[in-house]
Amino acid sequence: MLFTSSTRDIPAARQVPRHIAIIMDGNGRWAKQRRLPRVAGHRKGVEAVRATVRACVARGVEYLTLFAFSSENWRRPADEVSILMQLFLRTLEQEVAKLDENGIRFRVIGDTSHFETRIRELIAAGEKHTAHNERLTLTVAANYGGRWDIAQAARRLIASEPDAVRDFAPEALEPYLSMAYAPEPDLFIRTGGEQRISNFLLWQLAYTELYFTDLLWPDFDAAALDEAITSYLQRERRFGRTSEQVQAARG
Repeated sequence: MLFTSSTRDIPAARQVPRHIAIIMDGNGRWAKQRRLPRVAGHRKGVEAVRATVRACVARGVEYLTLFAFSSENWRRPADEVSILMQLFLRTLEQEVAKLDENGIRFRVIGDTSHFETRIRELIAAGEKHTAHNERLTLTVAANYGGRWDIAQAARRLIASEPDAVRDFAPEALEPYLSMAYAPEPDLFIRTGGEQRISNFLLWQLAYTELYFTDLLWPDFDAAALDEAITSYLQRERRFGRTSEQVQAARG
């Protein structure tokens, strides 16, 4: 298990973020600006995903986590939700084999029980067929919510260790979180101009560096990723320490 808590352990300093998490916001607005149907923005957003995956591989990022569909997105108009599910289905059918060919591991986190059978089958098959890959781990958060994640981790902990219901330390939950297989994100990016984390990876983002851009997701590319990484590298990650302690640790 790779998960380590930044509230307990200090991650090693790196020139490239090991794990990047992204909220891909702005597909609908991108389409509206061009007087196109919202689905056109979502389709263009898939192209931005491809470009971002390629850029992360080229830069040595080990984990990329994308917020594709939140547990709150079911509140959207029924026709848009239906289109999103169809697009998710087609993307799974067309893209997972390409990920495997390029040595990319594919994972999905979230409550997938609400998806149709075909989508669940494609997710399971994609995870199985790419499990051996190590070049990049691409995680898609679908019907995911940070509060759901913490609650399901607590339920699993108590089911496994009934005595934990009376008292348990925070680290006891870590093996049961959806992303227990990955280190915490170093860098969080949100496109589209909004400045909030929208119930995404609430536990895991405790000490993640946050980066917000007005760029709409379909326009996000390798250059935009480099801007975010540059901002990340200019920050001093203290994890509760003083600047003097950080500088002393660097030698």
